Order: sequence, then C-alpha cells, then structure tokens
Amino acid sequence: MQLEITPKAQSWFKEEISLEPGMGIRFYGKIYGKTDVHDGFSIGMSADKPVEPLLKKEIDGVTYFIEETDDWFFKGYDLTVDFDEKLEEPKYVFTKNQEDEKQ
Repeated sequence: MQLEITPKAQSWFKEEISLEPGMGIRFYGKIYGKTDVHDGFSIGMSADKPVEPLLKKEIDGVTYFIEETDDWFFKGYDLTVDFDEKLEEPKYVFTKNQEDEKQ
C-alpha cells in the first residue's frame, strides 16, 4: 500500500484546511457512497491526529496518513490523492497493489 499526494492536491489542502500543531490529514473509509473500487463505501478525509498510523507521509510539513483501523478499506490498493480542476476538490484514485495481496 502506498500513498501519493500530487502537488495540486497538496496546495489545496494547505489553502483549505487549517491544521493545529500535531494534526494531519487522515484518509479513511466510510459507509455510503462509491469509489472506483468500493460499492457502498466512499473515502473520507479529516484533520486529525495520528494515533496508530498504518501509513504516514510527510510533505512540506503536512502529515498525510491512514490509520490501522482503515486497513480493510485500503488493503490491496495504492491511493493517489489528486485535484479535480472541474469540481475544485480532491479526487481519489485507487490502483491495484499486488504486494498487499501476498501478505
């Protein structure tokens, strides 16, 4: 499992989300909605403090992370967080990850 945040998405997060010290951007699975790879579930995002991060990436002083409790949602996929120019919001791209399937 890998996490990539594109430069355009990074800019959006820095402009739109105020983070207090120690806080980061958490990505998680939530009930209802749909993604390219999940039916009945969508991806959520919040300003939060890492507790038990499964995956954590720091870029330009901002920590982006996925908690261990959300392994069920991301297992088997890499996540790229990009920016949708038309909707002016983040978009999430899942790519199948064979490495996670072997574990």
